[in-house]
Amino acid sequence: MKTFILTASLFLASITAFAQKPGPELLSPSNHALILVDHESQMAFAVSSQPIDQLRNSTALVAGASKIFNVPTVVTTVAEKSFSGPVFREIEEFYPQKTSNYIDRTTMNTWEDVNAHKAITGKGKKKLVFAGLWTGVCIVGPALSAINEGYEVYVITDASGDVSKEAHEMAIARMVQVGVRPMTSLQYLLELQRDWARQETYKAVTDLVKKYGGAYGVGVQYAHEMLKH
Repeated sequence: MKTFILTASLFLASITAFAQKPGPELLSPSNHALILVDHESQMAFAVSSQPIDQLRNSTALVAGASKIFNVPTVVTTVAEKSFSGPVFREIEEFYPQKTSNYIDRTTMNTWEDVNAHKAITGKGKKKLVFAGLWTGVCIVGPALSAINEGYEVYVITDASGDVSKEAHEMAIARMVQVGVRPMTSLQYLLELQRDWARQETYKAVTDLVKKYGGAYGVGVQYAHEMLKH
């Protein structure tokens, strides 16, 4: 009986959710490309805008979300072999280097690298979502450049970091002034899921949250364990 009530509730919620057309500024799995910029060891050493473990968890939520929802994704590195080192394992978990064609650069601004620019614009999406290290250099550069070329740009602030809290906040403020839309990693994930009646991604999303979603993930785990009884 409980199962029937839950199913009926989800069905009714689904009908209600789709009764209104969502706003065009919302992200969906098919209307944007994700660019993960320089989440590398050496770049992380100097980050002090937030604790590194939180940065890694936020990055995992973003990378995992894009994988679950098949979002076109570009992973870039800067001087990987000679200076900056390997990408976070949280990215490798979802986008292994051997099969994901990371784009290595020398330019601080990803947009100025021919191969990176071709990979990003080649996705054919007018909405671009950026996250990376450092916010004030490696995110400001491509974000402002993309805006100048007519793209709608979003930046995931907690999956980005800088050498100080002030540097990170000033970078976000500078980008917002020209139209960049800031958001968080959990917001990104839930905006793609949008409706808990979407059963094809429900388990993957909640599993991702349990692993990397901090306190919210603990709550989801608790609910799943307790409600099944």
